[in-house]
This record gives sequence, structure tokens and C-alpha cells, in this order.
Amino acid sequence: MSRVGLIFIQLILNFCAVAAEPVRQLDTIRLALAGDVMLARGVNEAIRLNGPDWPWGNVRPLLRSADLAIANLECVLGHKGNEFMPRRVFYFRAGTQAADALHRAGIDAVSLANNHALDFRADGLMETRRLLAQHRIAFAGAGKDRQQAQQIAWLEAKGMRVALIAFADHFREYAATDESAGINQIQVSTDPAQFAVVTGLITEARSQGAGLIIFSMHWGPNMNRIPQSGFDEFAHAVIEAGADIFHGHSAHVFQGIEFYKQGVILYDTGDLVDDYYVYPQHRNDQQLLFLIDAAPGQIKRLELIPLKIANAQVNRATGSDYDQIYQRIRNLSSPFGTDIKNLGASLIASPSRWRDAAD
Repeated sequence: MSRVGLIFIQLILNFCAVAAEPVRQLDTIRLALAGDVMLARGVNEAIRLNGPDWPWGNVRPLLRSADLAIANLECVLGHKGNEFMPRRVFYFRAGTQAADALHRAGIDAVSLANNHALDFRADGLMETRRLLAQHRIAFAGAGKDRQQAQQIAWLEAKGMRVALIAFADHFREYAATDESAGINQIQVSTDPAQFAVVTGLITEARSQGAGLIIFSMHWGPNMNRIPQSGFDEFAHAVIEAGADIFHGHSAHVFQGIEFYKQGVILYDTGDLVDDYYVYPQHRNDQQLLFLIDAAPGQIKRLELIPLKIANAQVNRATGSDYDQIYQRIRNLSSPFGTDIKNLGASLIASPSRWRDAAD
């Protein structure tokens, strides 16, 4: 056979091989969304004794394999600052090594809008921001003044721009002002005067090329399995304003999931790691990691990984812990029209009906 003939056959074989490969959807990214990450007290000591990978257990590969991993940072980092007054029941601060632990876990961004970001006043908050920036971890929701606290955190994965917008409803005393440091605080209300800042930031994010908008909200009291009255209305309004994912946290336990319009509402994502007392009636050691496959304007898949926190470390749940988590998230999500399917090692959430404003 001639040389030209061999080249032609090789080209045909190459074409067939390429055609046989599965089509990759390059516009789809995988997000790992977690709730509170509290690295102070016992977790900080565990990091000191066992190294920066300790808190993440066998969940670390899941975090690192996601295109973007995002959580709420429920503590201050570093050593600067004095305790906020009037005195709080809890002050959470982890050492500088905790920033390395976040980086090694693959955490790409955190919300700082929460009720511990100002535990050690402006100095503690600004050192936290500096340490996160040194480890190339993006952040939103708190800063030296209101303008900085409201800044959008920008991320990128597979060519898609992702915007993280972060708010908290408490503490009001921690709210940033035009002249003082603090968090991006807002009331849970759809009153136009209150909600205008939400609409403005979402509109700004979309106008600057966001293919995906994550709205992170620290809201509500501890240990509540059911969102408070009016929270669903607020979350719906956030999605209607153009956000794709509502990332709720604060309760230390997970709440139900709702698919609404083009987006998904995670009313509370619970905790990823902490050293908290485990209440038998709440089982706040049983948690979830939320893996979302998303394209611009579209939620394609939501996978849930049951977790168990023990000894200042998170691991994948097994046995009765897994079964209890499955039943609980299934029961909590059903009123929102969401089905939860058990795959054996993880759970899949899907809408039994995609809810709309007309419902």
C-alpha cells in the first residue's frame, strides 16, 4: 500500500476514535457547597497535633476534585484583635495554620458574613482577610467598611465566571457601616427598601459576566430543621432576582432543598466540621456535603454526600448514620416538592415538580 493510502487510513482511524469518545460538556462545572467550617478550639488543637489535613478526613478528595469548593468560615483566623464588647457567649478564633488547612482542603472561597467574623473586632477580621488572600482563597461578606463588605467575590472554572455574594441577618452589632468594619448584614425581608441591595448586587454580577451566581446567606437560629416563617419568600425573591443557587447556613443542622424557577435553594447546609456538643435530639454530628453540577443558568444535578463529624474531623457517613441522614433530608425536602433518591453511597435530589411563582 502506498504511503498516501496509509496516511488516509490513519486519519480515518483517528476520526473514529475521537467520535467514540463521550462528548464533554465543558460549560458544566462541579461545585462542592458546605455549611459552617469552625476551625477554632478543639479543631484548632487537632490541626496543631495532627496536621492541616486532619479536619477533612476522607472528605478531602471530594472537596479537591470539585471545580470550586465553597463554605462559610465560622471563625476568625490569626492572632490579632481584642474581643468584641459587649461580651459574647462564644468567641471563635483559629491560628494561622487553619488558613493552610483550608487551602489544603481545596476550599476556593468562603463567606465571611456571619456572627463570628467580628469576634475580635476590625483587626481580627482584616487579618482573616489577609491570611485567606495569602492562600488564594476568595471571600465575600465582610470588610473594613460597608462598601468592601458588599464586594462580590469572583471565581472562575472551565472558563465560566462565578460570582459569590454573601449576606448575614445577624448580629446587627457586627454590621459594617460607611466608617467601620463588619459584615454585610441585612434583614430577612422582601420589602423593596431592604431588598434593593440584594437586587443591585445580583444585577451587578450578571452585568459583569457571571455565568453562575451563588447567594450565600447566614440566617436564622441554631438547631432549627425548618426554615423560619418568611424565609422561603426571601429565598424565592433572591432566585427571582437572578441568583442560581441559594446557599443557606447558620442552623448547624441541614434543612430541606427546593428547586425553584431556574435555581435551587439549600435552606441550610449545616456544618462541615466543628467541635460542638452533639445534641441527641438534633444529631448535629450528622451532616451533608452538596455537590452541584451547573451550567450557565441551569442546575443539572444535585448530589448529596452524607457526613459524620467526630473528634474534630469529618468523614463520609456509613451504616445507621447514613440511613438516618437519608431519611431526614428526604422528609425535610418533600414539602418543597423535592425527591431524594438513595444511590447507596450518595443521594440524588431532584424536583418532583419544579416550583414556580405561580405555586
